[in-house]
Amino acid sequence: MLISTHLETWPTKTAFRITGQEWNEFEELSVTLVDRGQYGRGSGLGVSYLGDIPQSMLNTIEAKRGLLEAGLDRSALQELLPAGGARNAIDAALWDLEAKISGLSIWELTGIDPKPLETVLTIGLEDTPEEMAQKAFDARDHRILKVKLSGDRPVEKIRAIRRARPDARLVVDANQGWSFDQLVEIAPAFADADVEMIEQPLPRDQDEVLEDYRAPLPLCADESCQHLGELSQAAQRYQMVNIKLDKTGGLTHALELVGAAKGLGLGVMVGCMGGTSLAMAPSFVLGCVCDLVDIDGPLLLRSDCVPGLTYRGGWVEPFDSRLWG
Repeated sequence: MLISTHLETWPTKTAFRITGQEWNEFEELSVTLVDRGQYGRGSGLGVSYLGDIPQSMLNTIEAKRGLLEAGLDRSALQELLPAGGARNAIDAALWDLEAKISGLSIWELTGIDPKPLETVLTIGLEDTPEEMAQKAFDARDHRILKVKLSGDRPVEKIRAIRRARPDARLVVDANQGWSFDQLVEIAPAFADADVEMIEQPLPRDQDEVLEDYRAPLPLCADESCQHLGELSQAAQRYQMVNIKLDKTGGLTHALELVGAAKGLGLGVMVGCMGGTSLAMAPSFVLGCVCDLVDIDGPLLLRSDCVPGLTYRGGWVEPFDSRLWG
């Protein structure tokens, strides 16, 4: 098996902000595997807040190149590399390669039925409630909005968005940006604004207080649930989990995680770190068995890979093997 890797940079349409970070471009690690006259592709962005960035992902793969090129399957990959962006990119390429060699689609390999998915559209963090309300209004073709908020006037911002979009389903992502006291103060106002859930309100190492807290709306773990090893603890603190393939190290482990989360009675969301349609395609597969879908990465970019996913308003159409799998 031969492995080819390269870094790609994809500029965003506008600056994309969350608590503590801003992006004007997303960098992806692209991986191509060649075996038996076929090739498989995958890509990943990593988990930036853990220091897992495309260059370090590339270094991880180079350090294991000999073992990888000796030939391995997805099961062996889980032991060879830790959860993270490098394993995600290779796992995706292995799925794609397996589909091409076997002549079976990703849908046949996973046993998952493809269907159109309604994805959230992310409303990035802005300085004023008025700016965020305008962005929500401009996104009126999208029915589900995921609103990025910090500790700066979160109630005023969500109320402004609700006035601008009384028709929208709203979820909120604080990206670890609040204290527990802020959450307790804010949550009732969000419930009154018909917000459906709050994602990762507290830092991942400060959320044990949630075990004794009964919020007036569901809380969703993101940074606090990276992989299956963190699910049991997250289930004591949250009612949902956001599964991202860059965190789990690929679709293979993510499928295990979604099954385990559902077995514990948790709601399940598939999310993304941004990225092109090639990065989104495995997440689309997972989204077909999730309760909430966030695969709007390509909509944040000035351009996308070709071929790419087809977005119509808030809906994403099933893809075929010309893209992946």
